[in-house]
Amino acid sequence: MTDSASSTSNPIPPDSLASLAPADIQRQAALSAQDAFARVFRLTLGESDAARTQGVEALSKTLLDWAALAPDDEASALRLALVIAGLDQWGVAYSQTFGLAAIPGLSELVGAVRNRLDERAEARFQRYFEALDVAEGNAIDFKIELRRAIHLALWHAMIACETRDEADVVLSHLGGMMVGLVRLMPELGWRLVADSVAHIQIRCLAESLATEGVARDSNEALFQALSRELPADKRDLIMAHAARSVIEWQQAARQGSDRVH
Repeated sequence: MTDSASSTSNPIPPDSLASLAPADIQRQAALSAQDAFARVFRLTLGESDAARTQGVEALSKTLLDWAALAPDDEASALRLALVIAGLDQWGVAYSQTFGLAAIPGLSELVGAVRNRLDERAEARFQRYFEALDVAEGNAIDFKIELRRAIHLALWHAMIACETRDEADVVLSHLGGMMVGLVRLMPELGWRLVADSVAHIQIRCLAESLATEGVARDSNEALFQALSRELPADKRDLIMAHAARSVIEWQQAARQGSDRVH
């Protein structure tokens, strides 16, 4: 389990899916979903229908081949459920934030994957897809990795905006998404948000981002919105947890610098 997902004072309930998909597989599934979404998004925006169809076919084979590497049919079904769930969440985030009516390539990719499943494989897939939401701790490492990537992608889009009006649109959706996650997952959602907040702060420090202009103003507005909209107890947990993560990163960076010199 990730450092972000561990805490002695706030223990995480057991992940009932970890025996089929250990933490490293869960994180790999989240990264696979991120990569597949990025590729299919580019195919949708910048390629012909024929090129998109060909690209979607290749992507679906890649995802199915990775799932087939699992040790048994149950683990394979869970891998697919994780990736498809990730693709769904990327699609929802981008559609809502950027006002997209549809992402044809994404729908085609999900369809291409599921159409390859026979009746038994589809039933296994559906069972594990639903199991992801049965308990908040199920596939928690996947959820943390996935949400971190989505939040960071939207944050980068926000600070890249040229005008404050453009940035405010992204800010509204990103802030609402993070606050909504705490409400959707009352027990563990704060951990996912704390992880994202920490990584945003680390990006700012490591790469000197959001230091001026629209980027700085929108970043400050995001943190103000989180402080205002989050329940006080969750807000305090999130900010304290994120602060510890940033301090640990700074200490590790200093130690690495000392070894170099």
